[in-house]
Amino acid sequence: MTPAQSALIDAVRAHSGDKAVVTDPDDIAPWLTDWRGRFHGAAPAILAPANVEDMQFAVARAHELGVALVPQGGNTSMVGGATPPADGSALILSLRRMNRIRSIDPAAGLAVVEAGVILANLHEAAEAQGMRFPLTLGARGSATIGGLVSTNAGGTQVLRFGTMRSLVAGVEAVLPDGSRHDGLAALKKDNRGYDLDHLLVGAEGTLGIVTAATLRLVPAVVDRATGWLGVESPAVALTLLRAMERGSGTAIESFELVPKLALDLVLKHIPGTRPPLDSSHPWLVLVDYVAASPDTAKPALEALMQDALAAGLAQDAVVAANEAQAGAFWRLRDSISEAERAEGPTMAHDISVPVDAMPDFMESASARVEAAFPGVHCSAFGHLGDGNVHFHVNAPAGADGDRWRAGVGEAASHMVYDLVVAAGGSISAEHGIGQMKLAELERLSPPARMAALRAIKRAFDPHELMNPGKLVTLAPSPPTP
Repeated sequence: MTPAQSALIDAVRAHSGDKAVVTDPDDIAPWLTDWRGRFHGAAPAILAPANVEDMQFAVARAHELGVALVPQGGNTSMVGGATPPADGSALILSLRRMNRIRSIDPAAGLAVVEAGVILANLHEAAEAQGMRFPLTLGARGSATIGGLVSTNAGGTQVLRFGTMRSLVAGVEAVLPDGSRHDGLAALKKDNRGYDLDHLLVGAEGTLGIVTAATLRLVPAVVDRATGWLGVESPAVALTLLRAMERGSGTAIESFELVPKLALDLVLKHIPGTRPPLDSSHPWLVLVDYVAASPDTAKPALEALMQDALAAGLAQDAVVAANEAQAGAFWRLRDSISEAERAEGPTMAHDISVPVDAMPDFMESASARVEAAFPGVHCSAFGHLGDGNVHFHVNAPAGADGDRWRAGVGEAASHMVYDLVVAAGGSISAEHGIGQMKLAELERLSPPARMAALRAIKRAFDPHELMNPGKLVTLAPSPPTP
């Protein structure tokens, strides 16, 4: 622990109380490793303010002392975005005590929520008011609102509602000098220059600490039906999606594509799972249909499925009989990453390409990577309708994890990202850059983009005290003539 870190810890404890500081190594240890277990850090303490005023004090004092801070919510980052540096040079700044839902206004369709609120808890609170927050993902039981805002999270309802940026109506944040940005007012029109709220959305804590957000709510679902279909290919799946959308307007809320390989791993490793269809298919589709009137969603989805079967777009199909069965269908989709991790080493890529190009990309990129690296198996799954899939490269059976990732895995990742950029896509669709993709962002981004990112970072955080080593780092200053 450095003298500056010690001084910061003492100052925060004196100002905010003992609960605002955690120094027991056993209590800190669970928060030093990312969800995937790939990145391991060190930190002498966790600072845990309980309100925005205490957060301002901690950040301002850290700024004065030159102490780096790593903001952290549920620690569910898929790219090491909330893991502190391995050298112990930063303290963790936890948002978990800032967990109040300040208000829910059903008439306005808005909720003001602190950064430490767990997504599932917001879902429950909104539903109790006859509303819902239309963003969900597999980590909803631990992911926090601040992290979802800071990474511009996506999830399975982007098809209809967009990413987190589309759902954020305002942001409260503590900037690197400890000053407070209050943008929580949900103004429909505001032309006072740069949009600071949306600049902070997706900034991964590198420009300041999101402490609360005003979020858009929609009316609770009156009726929902969930279906599972077997299809021949990603191209057929996209044709199926568009046919369903033509026949239903905006009723198709989620449309997830899953390869047989991924389903087989879930059935192998996740207890209590079973295939919804008796027949085997190379690709599977999971679809949610929502309706504004009771008892109408299931017959409407059944009619769409009958049309798909008659048109040869689906080989087999089933609609969940009840909510429990619908949950079982979704568990198959949500458990893919867990099942792949249980099977062995995986290089995970969260990528996007134009929607029309995605079906060909899923198959052609998989074939090219598998041909270049014999023994690996590619698995592309996810949100076909918004051009975002999770493209995973799985190691051969028995591969040594660390050795494989450092060798074949890294080389395969380079190839995947090169193929994505060649297709006009993005190497990060919804998980962010974190530290895992830092070098690839630099390698594959146009110089103008990197210069702009660095200029923004330099303006907000010239000393790189906010989540150092994530998203973008400042280039060394040129020598003085």
